[in-house]
Amino acid sequence: MRQKSAKQLFAALAVLVLMVATGCALAPRASDSAGQTQDRGGSSKSAAEPGATAQPGEPAPMPSDVAAGLRPYYEQKLKWVKCTSGASFQCAALRVPLDYRQPEGKSIELAVLRLPARDRAKRLGSLVINPGGPGGSGVEYAAAAPWVVSKPVIARYDIVGFDPRGVGKSAPVDCLTDKQMDHYLAIDGSPDNATEQNNLMKEARFFANGCKARSGAVLGHVSTEDAARDMDVLRSALGDKKLTYLGKSYGTFLGATYAGLFPQRAGRLVLDGAIDPTLSARALGLEQAKGFEVALRAFIQDCVSRKDCPLGSSVSEAYRTIDNFLARTDQNPLKTNDGSRKLTQSLAITGIIMPLYVKEYWPRLRTAMRSALAGDGSRLLSLADEYVERNPDGTYRNNSGEAIVAVNCLDRPDLKSVAQAKAEEPTFEKASPRFGSYILWGSLSCAAWPFKATGRPGPIHAKGAPPILVIGTTRDPATPYDWAVRLAKQLDSGVLLTRDGDGHTGYMQGNQCVDRAVERFLIDGKPPRSGTECPEG
Repeated sequence: MRQKSAKQLFAALAVLVLMVATGCALAPRASDSAGQTQDRGGSSKSAAEPGATAQPGEPAPMPSDVAAGLRPYYEQKLKWVKCTSGASFQCAALRVPLDYRQPEGKSIELAVLRLPARDRAKRLGSLVINPGGPGGSGVEYAAAAPWVVSKPVIARYDIVGFDPRGVGKSAPVDCLTDKQMDHYLAIDGSPDNATEQNNLMKEARFFANGCKARSGAVLGHVSTEDAARDMDVLRSALGDKKLTYLGKSYGTFLGATYAGLFPQRAGRLVLDGAIDPTLSARALGLEQAKGFEVALRAFIQDCVSRKDCPLGSSVSEAYRTIDNFLARTDQNPLKTNDGSRKLTQSLAITGIIMPLYVKEYWPRLRTAMRSALAGDGSRLLSLADEYVERNPDGTYRNNSGEAIVAVNCLDRPDLKSVAQAKAEEPTFEKASPRFGSYILWGSLSCAAWPFKATGRPGPIHAKGAPPILVIGTTRDPATPYDWAVRLAKQLDSGVLLTRDGDGHTGYMQGNQCVDRAVERFLIDGKPPRSGTECPEG
């Protein structure tokens, strides 16, 4: 595979399922206008167009099931202006109700960005994209469209990204100052005794209280279901009868939720790096921990095959090296070139996790581990900072580390107490000796959350939706392959596409088999046969 450019790597890392020391781990949560029908296996009976209106920019026809109080939102016209992302990009603000149960009440605005289709004569409509998170900026993701979406798709679709409510420029959740966030990310995320456990609970309360004080009413309305309802308002404002969508990582849960709510308005949906919506927060965290262990083993096997591997010459030796290193940093954090910060165990784990998402970053992890084993934590700290999007000047590029907790705690009931975490710890440590405890205790913030969870785990069938393409990568560290298998089976019209490989997600990761399958589906309406496998490379 060719080396990726910096922008390509940025686009790949934008799909991270973010995980912080005291934040929740992972939350998850066709037949179109021309009448195309397809079977689950993917054989197309006609290559119909996506459901775009004849005049883009005009609201789509009003569905009969839209409540009267929501009609003004569905009828709005977006006012597009040039924006700072580049001459080709346009920006707008979408107005949505803060509370869909009371649409006549307060409203908020969501930031939207689009790259108009290059071939206007053959434009198919809008492709809404989401990078994951929760907490990832769709605006930033769409601004990286040339590295996120392939050229044939960019030619035929307007590429549209929006910051989900609570994220980025869309009524953003705010919880901590930058210095407070530095402290929050560095504290011991895998406590060894009662004192450390109670301290972690104290920090979780401080975080939750900060969110409530600094974010206001929006904090209780940033669930995935809220965001999915926003996408239907966006679909209408874009002038599309059906939603065409590409979601990665958490974005697959957002897309599946949309399909479950609005199967009759689902168009061509691509869900890449899928999340199984039936899993509880506990089960998601446990399986994600296992996924990182699988990815770490793949990295170690590659490392020990090289003469310059800093971890040793065998897999067993490499594991011992990493385990001893993490134990030492727990007791004695490493110095770094940032005089005010040391590499704690939590930051070290974050720094190790980050390169596991993208195989091209494995050389950086080898270099960082070599330095760390020699006593300098600077390179590993740099990787951790990239993961949480911390700038060199100490500011944070966005609020993703805060938004992820806010969304996760609403989407699924999670840990309720320190006692519950202690009871679960042996199971997590057995499943994942390096990451299990870290991921488990990371869910403690939800125990102190000021709002009750509004979501519940459960299957999504999306009965009546056209074929939905689900992509799974066999050694995906953040969204294990089995999740894609399960989601494709749950969905009445799910079509599974497998990528054999390392790293997070499959589309635009250098695998032409996957890329061509997605292009054919989005452009021609022809999904691959369910169960199609794309070999590594």
